[in-house]
Amino acid sequence: MQSIPVDTSRLGVLRCAVGPEPKIADFETKEVKKDRDGNTIYSVAVTVRQEGRRVSVIEIAVTGEPKGVVEGAEVRVTGLDAFAWAMGDRHGISFRAAAITPVPNAGAPAAGSNGKAGGA
Repeated sequence: MQSIPVDTSRLGVLRCAVGPEPKIADFETKEVKKDRDGNTIYSVAVTVRQEGRRVSVIEIAVTGEPKGVVEGAEVRVTGLDAFAWAMGDRHGISFRAAAITPVPNAGAPAAGSNGKAGGA
């Protein structure tokens, strides 16, 4: 399966829609998916909103639990790759990232932004 690197700087604001959940490898046994080194793979649903376009939601797989990533928070996705897949008559695109981290102070009001001089 060929990976296609994704330029996340062109995706606009990325927000966590559904927090990290362990990816399930086998729904009957509830076995959790692991990478080659035995680390748990997590899935995070992320909203993508480009200027003038509708919101899309993509599910991104990442090795290890992304710490501090919560629903509604703006996130930074590092090393995002897309993979085209096909199984019989089904096909789609899956996404995998090296890391998903919260954006520090995203959406927090800047100091002194209350419009008052001197901060009082």
